[in-house]
Formats: sequence, C-alpha cells, structure tokens
Amino acid sequence: MNRILHFISIAIFSIFLGSQITEGILLVPYWKSLTTSAFYQYYSDFGPSIGKFYTTLTIISVLITLSVFCFCAIKKSSALKYASLSTFFSLLVILLFYVYFKEVNQQFYLSAFNEKQLQVELNNWSNWHWLRVLCEVLSLVFLTLTFNNLNHKTEIN
Repeated sequence: MNRILHFISIAIFSIFLGSQITEGILLVPYWKSLTTSAFYQYYSDFGPSIGKFYTTLTIISVLITLSVFCFCAIKKSSALKYASLSTFFSLLVILLFYVYFKEVNQQFYLSAFNEKQLQVELNNWSNWHWLRVLCEVLSLVFLTLTFNNLNHKTEIN
C-alpha cells in the first residue's frame, strides 16, 4: 500500500482518537459541572450534532481498519496479525456503544435521571468512555504496526 495512504489513514484515525480524548478531558467535566436542568438543555441542544460528529468519525475509522484488514488478508501479508488486532479493537469501540452508550445517551435525551442519578451516570459514562479511548489507542497502535510491517516488507522486496 502507498505510504501516503498509510499517512492519511493514520491521520484520520488520530483525529478520531484526539476528538475522543478531547471529549473526555473537556466535555465530560463540563457536563459534570452543570446543573441537572442545564445539562439536559445542553444535551438537547448539542447532543444530536455531537452524535453525528462522533458517528461519522467512528464509521470512517472502523472502515479504515476493516479495509486494511481485507487488504492484508487478500495479500496474505504477515501484517494480517496486526491488522486483525486493530480491527478487533475498532469493532470493540462500536460494541461498547451498543452495550452501554446508546441506551444511556437516549436516557439523557429523555431527561430520565434525577440530580444524584445523573452525577452517578456521568461518572459511569466517563469510565466507559475512557475504556473506549483505550480500545481506540490499541487499535491505532496495531494499525501503525500494520503499516510499518507493510512498508518494511515493501522495502525488503
């Protein structure tokens, strides 16, 4: 595969990861600082656009890892082991969304939690979010190793 394509793929995935880290460092503490009514108003106003933003980046990032996995499988590359791990962790990010985030985010839209419940749930949300970020970091590391392996094999041949 072309080095420029590798660079673009890693850059896009890194933007996704960076945006998730930013969400964890900036948005979540901000949400925790809001009163319950202010949080629900904020989430009502900005939740849909935040959701679209992260959905788009997540889909693109997973498609990158899946595409690289398919390329490595077709080429029977030794990089397939790294591509498999990268894809596994990127798919785990989607699985975590369906296991936890989808339902809780819907509850935020419905203003379903009282003040105490909301603070507990925002703490839980933060913990799950950092688990998701860890999966993204691992996916990016293995994606980088995949490209490194592919580039190394190209230079030897």
